[in-house]
Amino acid sequence: MASDSPSRQAPVIVITGTPGTGKTTHAQLLSEEAPITMKHINVGQLVKDNGLYEDYDDDWQSYTVDEDKLLDELEPLVTSGGIILDWHSCEVFPERWADLVVVLQCNHTQLWERLEKRGYSLKKIQENNEAEIMEMVLEEARASYAKEIIVELKSESTEDMESNVARIVEWIRAWLRDRDQR
Repeated sequence: MASDSPSRQAPVIVITGTPGTGKTTHAQLLSEEAPITMKHINVGQLVKDNGLYEDYDDDWQSYTVDEDKLLDELEPLVTSGGIILDWHSCEVFPERWADLVVVLQCNHTQLWERLEKRGYSLKKIQENNEAEIMEMVLEEARASYAKEIIVELKSESTEDMESNVARIVEWIRAWLRDRDQR
Protein backbone atom coordinates (compact mmCIF):
# COMPACT_ATOMS: atom_id res chain seq x y z
CA MET A 1 0.00 0.00 0.00
CA ALA A 2 1.00 3.61 -0.41
CA SER A 3 2.75 5.46 2.34
CA ASP A 4 0.59 6.79 5.15
CA SER A 5 3.35 9.05 6.37
CA PRO A 6 1.72 11.76 8.49
CA SER A 7 4.38 14.19 7.28
CA ARG A 8 3.25 13.79 3.68
CA GLN A 9 0.92 16.69 2.95
CA ALA A 10 0.62 15.99 -0.75
CA PRO A 11 0.43 12.80 -2.82
CA VAL A 12 3.02 11.12 -5.00
CA ILE A 13 1.68 10.37 -8.47
CA VAL A 14 3.47 8.13 -10.95
CA ILE A 15 2.60 8.76 -14.60
CA THR A 16 3.90 5.93 -16.73
CA GLY A 17 3.43 4.46 -20.18
CA THR A 18 5.24 3.46 -23.32
CA PRO A 19 7.37 6.27 -24.81
CA GLY A 20 5.11 8.51 -26.89
CA THR A 21 1.92 8.07 -24.84
CA GLY A 22 2.04 11.62 -23.48
CA LYS A 23 3.50 11.21 -20.00
CA THR A 24 5.49 14.43 -19.94
CA THR A 25 2.71 16.54 -21.42
CA HIS A 26 0.21 15.10 -18.91
CA ALA A 27 2.62 15.66 -16.01
CA GLN A 28 3.39 19.25 -17.02
CA LEU A 29 -0.28 20.11 -17.38
CA LEU A 30 -1.14 18.39 -14.11
CA SER A 31 1.56 20.33 -12.25
CA GLU A 32 -0.01 23.55 -13.57
CA GLU A 33 -3.63 22.61 -12.83
CA ALA A 34 -3.30 20.74 -9.53
CA PRO A 35 -5.07 22.36 -6.56
CA ILE A 36 -1.78 22.20 -4.62
CA THR A 37 1.86 22.55 -5.58
CA MET A 38 2.96 19.42 -7.41
CA LYS A 39 6.53 19.20 -8.71
CA HIS A 40 6.93 17.40 -12.02
CA ILE A 41 10.03 15.23 -12.24
CA ASN A 42 10.86 13.87 -15.68
CA VAL A 43 12.83 10.86 -14.43
CA GLY A 44 14.60 10.23 -17.75
CA GLN A 45 15.87 13.81 -17.80
CA LEU A 46 16.88 13.57 -14.13
CA VAL A 47 18.90 10.44 -14.95
CA LYS A 48 20.74 12.24 -17.78
CA ASP A 49 21.26 15.53 -15.95
CA ASN A 50 22.57 13.97 -12.74
CA GLY A 51 24.59 11.08 -14.20
CA LEU A 52 22.36 8.44 -12.60
CA TYR A 53 23.32 5.84 -15.18
CA GLU A 54 25.93 3.15 -15.66
CA ASP A 55 26.47 3.65 -19.38
CA TYR A 56 24.85 4.57 -22.68
CA ASP A 57 23.65 1.87 -25.06
CA ASP A 58 24.31 3.14 -28.60
CA ASP A 59 22.36 0.27 -30.12
CA TRP A 60 19.16 1.18 -28.22
CA GLN A 61 19.98 4.88 -27.92
CA SER A 62 19.26 4.88 -24.20
CA TYR A 63 20.94 5.00 -20.82
CA THR A 64 21.34 2.03 -18.51
CA VAL A 65 19.97 3.52 -15.31
CA ASP A 66 21.76 3.02 -11.99
CA GLU A 67 18.62 2.26 -10.00
CA ASP A 68 20.30 2.63 -6.60
CA LYS A 69 21.57 6.12 -7.46
CA LEU A 70 18.17 7.05 -8.89
CA LEU A 71 16.27 5.92 -5.80
CA ASP A 72 18.77 7.67 -3.50
CA GLU A 73 18.24 10.89 -5.48
CA LEU A 74 14.44 10.65 -5.38
CA GLU A 75 13.90 9.41 -1.80
CA PRO A 76 14.10 12.79 -0.03
CA LEU A 77 11.82 14.40 -2.62
CA VAL A 78 9.21 11.66 -2.43
CA THR A 79 9.19 11.62 1.37
CA SER A 80 7.55 15.04 1.55
CA GLY A 81 5.14 14.33 -1.34
CA GLY A 82 3.78 16.74 -3.90
CA ILE A 83 5.64 14.93 -6.67
CA ILE A 84 4.66 13.72 -10.13
CA LEU A 85 7.12 11.09 -11.34
CA ASP A 86 7.03 10.80 -15.15
CA TRP A 87 8.81 7.77 -16.59
CA HIS A 88 8.33 4.88 -19.01
CA SER A 89 8.85 2.44 -16.17
CA CYS A 90 7.31 2.26 -12.71
CA GLU A 91 8.47 -1.00 -11.14
CA VAL A 92 11.70 0.55 -9.83
CA PHE A 93 9.76 2.86 -7.48
CA PRO A 94 8.99 1.29 -4.09
CA GLU A 95 5.31 0.50 -3.58
CA ARG A 96 5.26 2.71 -0.47
CA TRP A 97 6.07 5.77 -2.60
CA ALA A 98 3.03 5.81 -4.86
CA ASP A 99 -0.40 7.09 -3.96
CA LEU A 100 -1.62 6.90 -7.58
CA VAL A 101 -0.15 5.15 -10.62
CA VAL A 102 -1.48 6.41 -13.96
CA VAL A 103 -0.77 4.18 -16.96
CA LEU A 104 -1.25 6.05 -20.24
CA GLN A 105 -2.16 4.00 -23.28
CA CYS A 106 -2.34 4.82 -26.98
CA ASN A 107 -3.45 3.07 -30.16
CA HIS A 108 -0.33 1.43 -31.60
CA THR A 109 -0.73 3.00 -35.06
CA GLN A 110 -0.89 6.47 -33.55
CA LEU A 111 2.02 5.64 -31.23
CA TRP A 112 4.11 4.53 -34.24
CA GLU A 113 3.50 7.92 -35.90
CA ARG A 114 4.41 9.82 -32.72
CA LEU A 115 7.69 7.91 -32.36
CA GLU A 116 8.53 8.44 -36.05
CA LYS A 117 8.06 12.19 -35.55
CA ARG A 118 10.53 12.00 -32.66
CA GLY A 119 13.11 10.47 -34.98
CA TYR A 120 13.29 7.12 -33.19
CA SER A 121 15.08 4.32 -35.03
CA LEU A 122 12.90 1.65 -36.65
CA LYS A 123 14.17 -0.88 -34.09
CA LYS A 124 13.19 1.38 -31.20
CA ILE A 125 9.78 2.16 -32.73
CA GLN A 126 9.08 -1.55 -33.21
CA GLU A 127 10.16 -2.40 -29.65
CA ASN A 128 7.99 0.33 -28.11
CA ASN A 129 5.03 -0.51 -30.32
CA GLU A 130 5.25 -4.16 -29.33
CA ALA A 131 5.44 -3.14 -25.66
CA GLU A 132 2.27 -1.06 -26.08
CA ILE A 133 0.38 -3.84 -27.88
CA MET A 134 1.38 -6.34 -25.19
CA GLU A 135 0.45 -3.84 -22.42
CA MET A 136 3.84 -4.36 -20.81
CA VAL A 137 3.79 -1.12 -18.78
CA LEU A 138 0.30 -1.90 -17.46
CA GLU A 139 1.39 -5.41 -16.50
CA GLU A 140 4.47 -3.96 -14.77
CA ALA A 141 2.24 -1.60 -12.77
CA ARG A 142 -0.13 -4.43 -11.83
CA ALA A 143 2.80 -6.54 -10.63
CA SER A 144 4.27 -3.67 -8.58
CA TYR A 145 1.33 -1.87 -6.93
CA ALA A 146 -2.03 -2.49 -5.29
CA LYS A 147 -4.76 -2.56 -7.94
CA GLU A 148 -6.70 0.15 -6.08
CA ILE A 149 -4.09 2.80 -6.90
CA ILE A 150 -3.66 1.97 -10.61
CA VAL A 151 -5.70 3.74 -13.26
CA GLU A 152 -5.47 3.14 -17.02
CA LEU A 153 -6.18 6.18 -19.18
CA LYS A 154 -6.44 6.48 -22.96
CA SER A 155 -4.07 9.12 -24.35
CA GLU A 156 -4.83 9.59 -28.02
CA SER A 157 -6.11 13.16 -28.33
CA THR A 158 -6.04 16.59 -26.74
CA GLU A 159 -9.52 15.86 -25.39
CA ASP A 160 -8.23 12.68 -23.73
CA MET A 161 -5.37 14.60 -22.13
CA GLU A 162 -7.64 17.36 -20.81
CA SER A 163 -10.12 14.82 -19.46
CA ASN A 164 -7.34 12.75 -17.88
CA VAL A 165 -5.78 15.77 -16.17
CA ALA A 166 -9.19 16.90 -14.88
CA ARG A 167 -9.78 13.41 -13.51
CA ILE A 168 -6.41 13.36 -11.73
CA VAL A 169 -7.05 16.86 -10.31
CA GLU A 170 -10.30 15.54 -8.83
CA TRP A 171 -8.42 12.55 -7.43
CA ILE A 172 -5.94 14.96 -5.73
CA ARG A 173 -8.85 16.90 -4.20
CA ALA A 174 -10.32 13.65 -2.84
CA TRP A 175 -6.91 12.59 -1.50
CA LEU A 176 -6.60 15.93 0.32
CA ARG A 177 -10.12 15.61 1.80
CA ASP A 178 -9.28 12.11 3.03
CA ARG A 179 -6.08 13.41 4.68
CA ASP A 180 -7.99 16.22 6.38
CA GLN A 181 -10.49 13.77 7.84
CA ARG A 182 -7.82 11.63 9.52
